[in-house]
Amino acid sequence: MICDFKNKTAVLTGAGSGFGLECARIAAKLGMHLVLVDVQQDALDKAAAELQAAGAQVLARRVDVSSATEMQALASAVQERFGAPHLVFNNAGVGAGGLIWESTVADWEWVMGVNVMGVVHGVRLFTPMMLEAASKDASYQGHIVNTASMAGLLNPPNMGVYNVSKHAVVSLTETLYQDLSLVTEQISASVLCPFFVATGISHSQRNRPGALAASKPTKSMLIGQAMSEKAVGSGKVTAADVAQKVFNAVAAGQFYIYSHPKAIGSVQTRFEDIVQARNPTDPFAERPEIGTQLRAALRAT
Repeated sequence: MICDFKNKTAVLTGAGSGFGLECARIAAKLGMHLVLVDVQQDALDKAAAELQAAGAQVLARRVDVSSATEMQALASAVQERFGAPHLVFNNAGVGAGGLIWESTVADWEWVMGVNVMGVVHGVRLFTPMMLEAASKDASYQGHIVNTASMAGLLNPPNMGVYNVSKHAVVSLTETLYQDLSLVTEQISASVLCPFFVATGISHSQRNRPGALAASKPTKSMLIGQAMSEKAVGSGKVTAADVAQKVFNAVAAGQFYIYSHPKAIGSVQTRFEDIVQARNPTDPFAERPEIGTQLRAALRAT
């Protein structure tokens, strides 16, 4: 946990919008130095200008978090400018829908590259820096927050690639928490599992690279995107609300961070399915009209 954020350094990926930007705003108010990372240059520039105007020291870098080379360069720049960070928020992510067998190799590589390897790179590069700082300073406190999703605890249909990536982030972060506890009491970790919150992830196609940007989405992908946009648009919890939950969790040393605690009932049902070795429960049991709508849309010729 971090009790005092003032003059500490925060590295935030996906900082141009959504949870990353809102966390950066809170960090600035708390007097933190900011490392803002995003793949979208215009959003990054806008965020950097806003937070510098608010008085924060800012290092802004356009980085593709799936690239080991670019992330290594980022880590070196952070070390040179601010030294070891105290808070690392591996938040950058992209959304993807569609029937799981319709996802191409390129779809898998893009989503897994950003959502999983982006977190992997953040962990493997910044954790050693933080551990070294802790070994030299008994008062040093560090925390790593990785953004997963409720899709990392559930398996909603027509979202296969995304589900797989977010389950990986949950597993990675749970293991990180346990591994850190073996070697230090000064650094810990949390996993953020948001439900439907307006962050811009439903418009991830704006950052699809190269050939993917030109590829034609399948019917199931279009249906998935439309349903996601509707769910996100109807959400009452804001990205700013979730960002405050993140900082509260970091200060309290809380591991699991939920935007919608009531959604945990579905997670409990899933684990009961596993424990009892019963077939997976219908995900639309409480909202059958949604399941009926999705099946009809997918089966329509």
